[in-house]
Amino acid sequence: MSAVTCLTWNIHRARGADGRVDPGRIAGVFEDEVLSHGRPDILALTEADAEEPHSHGLLDLPRIERASGLVWIHGPDHLRWSAESHGFLGTILFLSHRFALHHADVIDLPGGCDRGAVVAEVEDSADKGGGHLRIIATHLSLIQPLRIVQMRILAQYLRRRPVMQTILMGDLNEWRPWGGMALHPRIARSAFHGPRTATFPARRPLLPLDRILSDRKGSVTALAALSGPGLRIASDHLPLRAEVATGPRP
Repeated sequence: MSAVTCLTWNIHRARGADGRVDPGRIAGVFEDEVLSHGRPDILALTEADAEEPHSHGLLDLPRIERASGLVWIHGPDHLRWSAESHGFLGTILFLSHRFALHHADVIDLPGGCDRGAVVAEVEDSADKGGGHLRIIATHLSLIQPLRIVQMRILAQYLRRRPVMQTILMGDLNEWRPWGGMALHPRIARSAFHGPRTATFPARRPLLPLDRILSDRKGSVTALAALSGPGLRIASDHLPLRAEVATGPRP
């Protein structure tokens, strides 16, 4: 089996605990305090486009690519909300060069706040079996009934796609220890598994709102919320990092 390192971070549209919007601070803290734990293979950022003007890009994407060694996947217009956006409704996905991207989609999710999902289906060159992997990066609603509807939409999408291991990651806004109804297999169509740790609020984390999950039980390990002086002020969420075992089932 192989393993991929996943990282998800809600950057709060670059608004820090001091109320200052500073995209440069996000990039600097990412370089100094996040990458000090090692480069990820998959990076999902949420709340990573500006709210006004609507979903306008605010990050220095080349700087993030250079620092992380990852590739921003949203070059094609259909993978962004608009020509001025960096991602889809604030969700941005970066992938390692080890992955060959075979298919990508964006999914608009209903709700009072703009929410969406970015889906990438890849072939992993580090997997000797030529394994395929699906990554879903998303930001779900704060309201449980809306999360249920949003996960049902994702589940219906997955039913139309080829069967492969799927990683679900991002700000899922689900704090309940048992996972909540939105993640119940009757809603999600699959059982998504993974440990949890608190990521919100960044200064004193109490709630596990950010998650890294897989539809393969026991595959998510080494879960950790990354912290540091810069991370505690740069956003209201801490980054979440995990290892996910991939490849053929043992």
